[in-house]
Amino acid sequence: MAVVDKVQAESSIRHERRHAPSQNWSGSYRRVALCLDFVSMLLAGVIAFVLRFPGVPIDPDAPNAPYVALTVALPLLWLPTLMMCRAYQPRYIGVGYEEFHRVIRAGFILTAAVAIVAYATKTEVARGYVVMALPLGTFLALVARYRLRKWLHKRRWNGDCMRRVVAVGHRTSVADLIRELRKKRYHGMDIVAVCLPPALASGDDAVAAVEDVPVLGDFAQAAAVAERIGAESVAVLACPEMDGVALRRLAWQIERNDIELVVAPALMDVTGPRISIRPVAGLPLLHVEHPELDGGRRLFKGLFDRTAALAGLLVLSPLMLIVAFLIKVTSAGPVMFRQTRVGRGGREFTVLKFRTMVQDAEARKTELVQLNENDGVLFKIREDPRITRVGRWLRRYSLDELPQLINVLRGDMSLVGPRPPLPEEVAQYGGDVYRRLVVKPGLTGLWQVSGRSDLSWEESVRLDLRYVDNWTLALDLQIMWKTWSAVLRGSGAY
Repeated sequence: MAVVDKVQAESSIRHERRHAPSQNWSGSYRRVALCLDFVSMLLAGVIAFVLRFPGVPIDPDAPNAPYVALTVALPLLWLPTLMMCRAYQPRYIGVGYEEFHRVIRAGFILTAAVAIVAYATKTEVARGYVVMALPLGTFLALVARYRLRKWLHKRRWNGDCMRRVVAVGHRTSVADLIRELRKKRYHGMDIVAVCLPPALASGDDAVAAVEDVPVLGDFAQAAAVAERIGAESVAVLACPEMDGVALRRLAWQIERNDIELVVAPALMDVTGPRISIRPVAGLPLLHVEHPELDGGRRLFKGLFDRTAALAGLLVLSPLMLIVAFLIKVTSAGPVMFRQTRVGRGGREFTVLKFRTMVQDAEARKTELVQLNENDGVLFKIREDPRITRVGRWLRRYSLDELPQLINVLRGDMSLVGPRPPLPEEVAQYGGDVYRRLVVKPGLTGLWQVSGRSDLSWEESVRLDLRYVDNWTLALDLQIMWKTWSAVLRGSGAY
């Protein structure tokens, strides 16, 4: 029966390949990105020209005449600089951080090049023009790339603009990868075929499919399978059978069809800045740096947190007064809810929140334990009867969390970090989970932008540990940016 299923699956794949949409979307995307980059720098040059020389007519003898040519030249210089920084490489399409990083690098390089050429040739260049044009052009290009990336992600959620991938590895790891990529389709990787170890790819114990993706061969047949179904990538997951020799042979076999080889190491949830490849004795060794959780970076994070928290309190104080008034007039009890939480190093502190429940909520908790909808140590009920009418609205948009800016100002919390746990939750922690406590808990975090209360306990822990191990200021800024959209959507908040 498995053989029949496999034959049907192969027939289906061949039909898919004949009728699959053209993969020219990658080239079209890059052409659109190129046009947007050109227009962004041209627009920035025009704005800088108008602001730097207001009311001055354009005339060959006027002092602003050379800047007309410079305004036209900047976009023509901008595009080659972006190409030199590999900002149009297909592998970085829709990746986000890497794509933006290359655009920013190109902006720095072009600014430095203009300054060096002006100094070397003793050319007088209006600094006001350069200071406005180049940073503004870089910023506009980043905004355009961001909007273009959002458009691409929307297409990918609909199943378009995907890269066809053959997954090679053991059944469990392949299944995990398929499930993860289906949840995060914006990555643009669609696994259309699987190659398993020989024992599971053929014979009496053969597996016809993994997570509904057909198994079309074993490890040795990966290149042939990729060519047959028209795949753009082969993803090899960590397994002892695919050693260095086997990987090199696979790379040789697929390079003639320009198929990308992606190798996933056994090390999970460690991002690029901590990983480097250094050749030692002819071997490409993967070096993993320890996360920098102390020293200057920690001091800078604390300074940034407190400065931003103070600014947030000043700006949001009118809104917080309105929220306090609504709580006071709609339900009995104090405006503020105080609760003991566990912070960095296991130190307990009192967290501040706007009260969203009835006054005796903690006493009634024991009556509702059997209704807990969470699968771990957390206590969550989607339709919690203790939540007030105003409180439900505050939770939906996370307005009840605003007083925690005071905790950030005191130094108990950070703007971004793991979720602040209760002491009874910490008492149930396993060994690895304690690592959440090596940094300060956060007002927001990866859990906030990835599903909030809809997350399982295991997923919440995994996201917190990923944050701890990969913290950077850029990651904090990225999470804060994404928090706004997560809060406005109100999904997963209850």
